[in-house]
Amino acid sequence: MMTGITRRGALASGIALAATPFGISRSLAQSGPIKVGALYPFSGGLALLGDESFRGLEIAIEERNAAGGVKGRKLQIVRGDAVDPNQAVGEARRLTSVERVTCVFGTYSSSLCLAASQVTELAQIPYFELGAISDPITERGFKYIFRTNPTAASFAAAMVDAVHDAIAPAFNADPKSLKLGIIHEDSLYGQTVAGYQKKRIQEIGLNLVETLPYSAKSVDLTPVVLRLKSAGVDVVLQTSYQNDTVLFFRQMREQGYKPKAAIGAGGGYSLRDTMQAIGAETMEGALDVDFTQYQTNPEAAPGMPDFLKKYQAKYGTAPRSGHSLANYMGGLVFLDAMEAAKDLSAAAIRTAVLAVDKPAGSTATGWGAKFNEAGQNQRADPFLMQWQGGELVTVFPKKAAVKELKAVLGT
Repeated sequence: MMTGITRRGALASGIALAATPFGISRSLAQSGPIKVGALYPFSGGLALLGDESFRGLEIAIEERNAAGGVKGRKLQIVRGDAVDPNQAVGEARRLTSVERVTCVFGTYSSSLCLAASQVTELAQIPYFELGAISDPITERGFKYIFRTNPTAASFAAAMVDAVHDAIAPAFNADPKSLKLGIIHEDSLYGQTVAGYQKKRIQEIGLNLVETLPYSAKSVDLTPVVLRLKSAGVDVVLQTSYQNDTVLFFRQMREQGYKPKAAIGAGGGYSLRDTMQAIGAETMEGALDVDFTQYQTNPEAAPGMPDFLKKYQAKYGTAPRSGHSLANYMGGLVFLDAMEAAKDLSAAAIRTAVLAVDKPAGSTATGWGAKFNEAGQNQRADPFLMQWQGGELVTVFPKKAAVKELKAVLGT
């Protein structure tokens, strides 16, 4: 575990130290708009969910500006396009040292956040993560990174516990009789979730028979499908993006492999575009542990219906996934903290963020907000969703559910 950033470590990473002084001078400006960075993958393979995430932040900032901005000043979004970690570093440098933003919001992808937040930490600029889930993001001893969304450990535990608490009962099966298979794309996202899944499976005594990593850029997952089929895997736990999710379901169908259940860790499983690419009949019954989606009991997620109206009015369509809702919720939490801060210095913003205390069930995602010293929100938990009739509906826990879990995968 890292305890901070040394000059040697920064130089080894190719990160410029010249940006450091701007963290102080920037915060002292008292007039004009407040520049805030929005660092997402706006192009490349992650662009769909990157843009969907940004939309939630954009609505949150417009809402805040309509209410007078922060400390009487309007907020101005400066976008940064992070296609890969190297570009994330370059864009973070530009945002901090050229655009001189007060803070950076982002980022959806864990590998992009890990790279970019090294730059902002050196520059003493708050980095507000609203969607990346890898635990190490807030385990490096950084002072100025904060995250509202659940972590990979939370996703992994929810997926494995869902096998025990929801899937096995739906199939009238003994949880320990079910053969589990973990498959995951091999970046930090997939590796982190899979590691926690294996740990949780061992803790509660379930039967793991396969663990299969693959590249998210794969064009053929047939070997993965055949290994699962040969092992007789009943429940597939997949951590994936959109393209590999689509490929996996298509090749399951081609190979005649029909497990009892397939459950995803957000990503591609949450997208309507994924369901449309695969087909509603093939996707029917697929499960997803994820950020709060829109077919959720509003009593468990107050504010969600209002967000949906704002999204529809602005973009002329329904949201493509719950990533926009998660970014909206997180954006509001951090904007409120900036308003409450003594000033807009990084130290004052940190103090204000650590003072946030919103109870669980009080926000549009159904999460609360209470940050530990590492900057991680301790009141954010994912829900269990299922594709039913072309809609992703919440099925667990009961307080958030709008439908019962169906014991089916594909029709």
